[in-house]
Amino acid sequence: MKAFTALVHREFIEHRGAFLTGPLLLLAIIFGLVILAFTVGRVDVHLSGAMLTVVPLIVYELGFLGLGFGWSLYLAATLFFYCADGFAADKRNNAMLFWKSMPVSDFKVLLSKLVAAITLLPFTVFAVALLSGVLLFTVAFVTMLINGTAGFAALGDIVVIYGQVALALFTVLLAGLIWYLPFIALVGAIATVVGRWAIPIALLLPTIISALEWVTLGGLHPFATRTWAFMEYRSAAPATNYADNWIASLGDRFEPNMSAARFDGFAFAGDLLGGLDWTQVGIGVVFALAVIYLASEYRRRVNDN
Repeated sequence: MKAFTALVHREFIEHRGAFLTGPLLLLAIIFGLVILAFTVGRVDVHLSGAMLTVVPLIVYELGFLGLGFGWSLYLAATLFFYCADGFAADKRNNAMLFWKSMPVSDFKVLLSKLVAAITLLPFTVFAVALLSGVLLFTVAFVTMLINGTAGFAALGDIVVIYGQVALALFTVLLAGLIWYLPFIALVGAIATVVGRWAIPIALLLPTIISALEWVTLGGLHPFATRTWAFMEYRSAAPATNYADNWIASLGDRFEPNMSAARFDGFAFAGDLLGGLDWTQVGIGVVFALAVIYLASEYRRRVNDN
């Protein structure tokens, strides 16, 4: 177990530039942009009446959710590039003979890379995303405090909003990782064979399989097959009706009665996780382990010869 933990830690050390240093640099840029937005008048904080208590909370909700969405896009791109690079790194940097001399199987080495891709690495980015929310609130609150448009009485509401949005972001991260696990594993397995060319090959593979089905079984065209329909379903992001309904109700928050509910992270999480196809999630886990095992056998046999 200690050896496996060390392998996962090694992945973090070797790729901390993409999963820690890079996000921290982006966070510094975002922090600067937020400061400019609130200090040069791009965000109007001169409010009165009901708007004084409602608008700042809405701005913070939407701002934090928007930051979370941006970080999720960054993480998705970085993870797939990591799989294309990390699973082939040992061969590229001539460390293969060293790892072959260790009492660690090829399957355990590749499995450690997959575990790093769905635990330590994404949750490092998630921690930076949470920090970005703290910085967003700090700048917004201090600016409004200076302008007399905010008070310390709103701190309780802000803390609640932060917790609700953080829960929602964590749920999105968890659901995305388990839903896209087979794609992550597939890119890594292909990278074991072809290196960094794994991403374009992984993108073309469904088209090739769909075209093969069209040629052998018929159909209108290669993109009207059962394979293609399944890939469209399996590659679509997990959806939730709660988010759509909440966004549609934002206008009601500006009405005099202000009866529209705030963002509810628990309702969002329940709706998102409840809507997942857990059968497909289970199949995806089995598929991920299978392709990693096949990749480890290829790695073992090729480097033994």
